[in-house]
Amino acid sequence: MTDMPTDAPMFDEEAVEAARKLFAGPCDFVKGVVALGGLPPADRPEVCFAGRSNVGKSSLINALTGRKGLARASNTPGRTQELNFFDLGGRLWMVDLPGYGFAEAPKAKVAAWQALLKDYLAGRPTLRRAFVLVDGRHGLKPPDLEIMALLDGAAVAYQVVLTKADKPRGGAIVATAEGVRAGLAKRPAAHPHIHLTSSETGHGLPELRAEIAALAG
Repeated sequence: MTDMPTDAPMFDEEAVEAARKLFAGPCDFVKGVVALGGLPPADRPEVCFAGRSNVGKSSLINALTGRKGLARASNTPGRTQELNFFDLGGRLWMVDLPGYGFAEAPKAKVAAWQALLKDYLAGRPTLRRAFVLVDGRHGLKPPDLEIMALLDGAAVAYQVVLTKADKPRGGAIVATAEGVRAGLAKRPAAHPHIHLTSSETGHGLPELRAEIAALAG
């Protein structure tokens, strides 16, 4: 995977090591939120992870923190219907958002947590960045474009993270990355750089940790 394309920011060794230490330290699940009134205090910087159901959000959070069971992964689309808050060393809230698209749940329940998601994204003052996870095997799909439009409208800065980037064979990941970059070009809230990651191999995780640590201040 050494030839995997990337235009993610480069971080020096000091920044990468500081980020490694941050993520190797305390990181605890705090609560699952089902209504805006249940949000924890907006007392520190915050980042969230959004993505289609089964794109690998929970696996990525577990891989970033080196804890296999911190975030609960599920093979059932739409199983995560809460905003799950994690306290990273008392310096940052990390939020695992409900998976969007193809939810195997009653329509009324789906509508309720999608409304919660929209209200959260539009109204959380300490939210520094949303990381939009996109399956590296498939690239941008209509549900991804919908969440990006929501983030653009809410003026929430977001950055794409390609997951499962070790899965495509040959030059497929190159084409996928180029397609994603083209899709982001005219989106006002999109970060210009993308991260290519693999929760299985660890590819791209040090750089993504450094990116998140920089947002923690």
